[in-house]
Amino acid sequence: AFAAVEWDAIELPSQFMENFCWEWDVLQSLTRHVDSGEPLPRDLYDRMIAARNFQSGLQTLRQVEFSLFDMLIHTRASGLSISEVLDTLDQVRQEVALLIPPAWHRFPHAFSHLFAGGYGAGYYSYKWAEVLSADAFAAFEEQARPGPDGARDVFDPVTSRRYLDEIIAVGGSRPAAESFRAFRGRDPSIDALLRHSGLLEENA
Repeated sequence: AFAAVEWDAIELPSQFMENFCWEWDVLQSLTRHVDSGEPLPRDLYDRMIAARNFQSGLQTLRQVEFSLFDMLIHTRASGLSISEVLDTLDQVRQEVALLIPPAWHRFPHAFSHLFAGGYGAGYYSYKWAEVLSADAFAAFEEQARPGPDGARDVFDPVTSRRYLDEIIAVGGSRPAAESFRAFRGRDPSIDALLRHSGLLEENA
């Protein structure tokens, strides 16, 4: 019988693939200048890597803010007035935000993910999928071999086959947590996401 992948793991495959687009050898095969046909220059790549995690801490807090706000308004026993919705968001911001928008800002009015996009009480899944995808990609990083120009070769056939067999091929036929454990050999860890976001020392 068909079974859908749980909402909090549905973004894992797409976010996982994005990790490869930060690898030098992958970008060499994906990029060409529109006029000259030249691949991406290494100095531009190095600058992209240097800027990759600019304000990633603030971006993480923003997602935490949205997720907490979402959970708080959807765990109430009854509906909320507009002022109560805004008060709830203000309370969350006082707890987690570093930058507080002006009082006239009405962000919830346009938060279509919650009110028109199917993510109500599930916005946290974006950040959780980042945890899963970063940890899944870390399995490839752990098997990486040195490549040319100081790059690394993350294309490991054994790890790739295990990812295909344990994550992609099974889809929603078993709980996503079981599929992840079958692939990774353990429960998910946040360490890879913190490292990829520049929030954890590489050699810690």
